[in-house]
Amino acid sequence: MAGTKTNEVPGTRAVLRHYRMSAYKAREVLDLIRGRDVVRADEILRSTPREAARVVAKVLTSAVSNARNNDLLDPEELFVSACFADEGTTMKRWRPRARGRATRIRKRTCHITVIVSRLPEDRLERLRARQADRSAALRSRRVAASRRAEETAPVEAELEDEDLAPAELGDAEAVETEDFDEGAELADDELADEEVEDEVEEEPSDVEAAADDDAAAEAGDGAEVEGAADDESSQESD
Repeated sequence: MAGTKTNEVPGTRAVLRHYRMSAYKAREVLDLIRGRDVVRADEILRSTPREAARVVAKVLTSAVSNARNNDLLDPEELFVSACFADEGTTMKRWRPRARGRATRIRKRTCHITVIVSRLPEDRLERLRARQADRSAALRSRRVAASRRAEETAPVEAELEDEDLAPAELGDAEAVETEDFDEGAELADDELADEEVEDEVEEEPSDVEAAADDDAAAEAGDGAEVEGAADDESSQESD
């Protein structure tokens, strides 16, 4: 008894007809996603640097949309149950060659079909377990990161307090020192001003004393001159 034909596989399908590409090129890409779940198949198509990969990705997206909207299936529970490319019509063109001859050019087309179905129960269980393990791992990483943040926050706060406290004390001492220095400078300026005033007041007394000394010296010189004149007059009388 013959098995189920490829084009008779049950599921939701999407078909792209008369695409300007050879069926051989499309089949090479379709072989990569056959039997894969939808998420993994989409990842493979996104990372495949071929024109056929871009086209097959659009057909796969259409098939998933049909399954979600028409058959009410969960897109995360779907897989590519069948995919194939049939040869379409071939357009014939002619190219001139040497000696008056001509060569035929074949412009091939293809029909791309993608069928998606719901995963079997055993594969669904494995997929759900894998997703649960992944979510648990992500949650454990988030919890560990939050705990590390909570543990490091008090230490960082203490370090900030330790760094700020000496700086604040130093600033206060610097302000007090500056105030003290300003007061000392003001006191020194006042003392200097007082000394200058004392010198100014003392200068006239020095000038008066010097004038008195000059007057006394002149008086002494006059007395000596008079004494010398008296001696000369007494000698002449003798």
